[in-house]
Amino acid sequence: MVSRYNLHPLRLLLYTVVAFFLCAAIRPDALFAAEKAQQTPQHMPSKEPKFAPLPDGYSPIVPLTLYQKRWIEDNSRLKIGMFTRQGGKSFGTALEAVIDCFQHKTTWVFLSAGERQSKELMNKAAMHAKAMNLAILEVSESFKDETGTRTEYKQLEIIFPNGSRIIGLPANPATARGHSANILLDEFALHKDSRAIWTALYPSITRGYKIRIISTPLGKKNKFYELWTGRTLQIWDGQEYKYVGERGGYSKHKVTIEDAVELGLKLYDDEGEPCEVEDLRLGLADDEAWHQEFLCEFVDEQTAFLTYDLIESCEDCTLDYMPHWAEQLLFAAIEHHNKHKGEESPPHFDVRHIVNDILFPGELYLGFDVARTRDLSVIWLDEEINGVGRARAVIAMKNLPFEVQKLVLWSLIKLPQFRRGCIDRSGLGMQLAEQAETLWPSKIEGVTFNNASKEALAVGLKKNLEDKKEALPPDTTIRQSLHAIKKVATSAGNFRYDADRDEKIGHADHFWAKALSVQARGGYAGPVWAASRGKRQSNNMLKGFDHAA
Repeated sequence: MVSRYNLHPLRLLLYTVVAFFLCAAIRPDALFAAEKAQQTPQHMPSKEPKFAPLPDGYSPIVPLTLYQKRWIEDNSRLKIGMFTRQGGKSFGTALEAVIDCFQHKTTWVFLSAGERQSKELMNKAAMHAKAMNLAILEVSESFKDETGTRTEYKQLEIIFPNGSRIIGLPANPATARGHSANILLDEFALHKDSRAIWTALYPSITRGYKIRIISTPLGKKNKFYELWTGRTLQIWDGQEYKYVGERGGYSKHKVTIEDAVELGLKLYDDEGEPCEVEDLRLGLADDEAWHQEFLCEFVDEQTAFLTYDLIESCEDCTLDYMPHWAEQLLFAAIEHHNKHKGEESPPHFDVRHIVNDILFPGELYLGFDVARTRDLSVIWLDEEINGVGRARAVIAMKNLPFEVQKLVLWSLIKLPQFRRGCIDRSGLGMQLAEQAETLWPSKIEGVTFNNASKEALAVGLKKNLEDKKEALPPDTTIRQSLHAIKKVATSAGNFRYDADRDEKIGHADHFWAKALSVQARGGYAGPVWAASRGKRQSNNMLKGFDHAA
């Protein structure tokens, strides 16, 4: 006998479906809350302000701004920041890496535009670690890449008590390979071969590591521009926040100088007194540089005579614009002058202990753009190796007496490997140029600046850069000075090569010093008018260039 409580399978299925829909219609609030939480983007910032995950009892040496804290607490795997100049971006990113190394065993690799920048960034990391009372070990070693060039690079390393490591290197495709680590690309827009570096580097993070990219913009022809304008996870633009949620997108942080001040950055003048953003803009006196360096805009380069792309293509991260021996030379000249100024017969300035041990395998050439107070005096010393002028020292002097400048110049001319130099003999440079020509008539040539000579110098420098006959040190000031020159048409239909005067880069003084060095090597496209005396004719400068294009 069949029980009256037995249900037909179809009827049981019908009851189950009805019960399901009834439950969906009367879901409890907890179920709604759980579903809403799942729909909330995981990278949305909390409504309550969070602070950087600093170790207990630790306070940064310099108080962090809100945007630095925001950067440090953002744990996104892919993170890119575009910050104003001097906004503390390296300070904050170095601190993030140190905190990460403190909290658990890990490895970070810092890649900078050059060895000097790498050293400065690693010094910031070491400073943070020491402020945490960590017994770190700092190691420096050199190695050669595995390519045919066998170029030597300097690697800096910080080792933490728990085994964590931070490695600092100059960035290029060779040094970017072979790491499995968290990556920090410092001033990535300034890196030469940025696309090749990116291709070599990105596989380093495929096994659970993260990447940090920080820079000030520098034109549109580099990988930093592509990444910044690419896919977006979320973006902080000053105080504004927007979640985008694109797959594979970057967490982006943009901070202009105006944003930085609103978010806690303090500005001071050279006497330590507070100043305003407008003071910086007026002092810079260059709208293009202001929009790029401080407002973080990708500036159109159509008016620039030398584009950033061309300049970067000739940069070599192994070159140091102010090596230790050059610093010692300048310091010794200042000290000698201060000690013996006013003496009728000061003692000989002996620098053999500074320069005798410096290896110069090639021939040396220099260009000297002379100034005293308003602009920079710049001596650009090149070493020619295999037809390429490699910068060995770029000595910039501001507000230094002519006697100090002469001591430095004379010391370089006396080097056994020195072959020839060209000196700006316009205005203030006339006396120095005449004295040098008198002492070394076969090695020194004075060049009078006028529209014709400036055009020849500028065109000659550009041609050598395009032909890859120059190797430049990767330095922001030098790069800006080279980029500052504009080719401007005059009312008479001619062209004038000039730059706006700037407090930091002067009147494009590095540009003219480098152009004079190119002239000294004979690598210019056309004649340069030079002053001469007596039987010594400036035609010697033009020998072999009668048919120059």
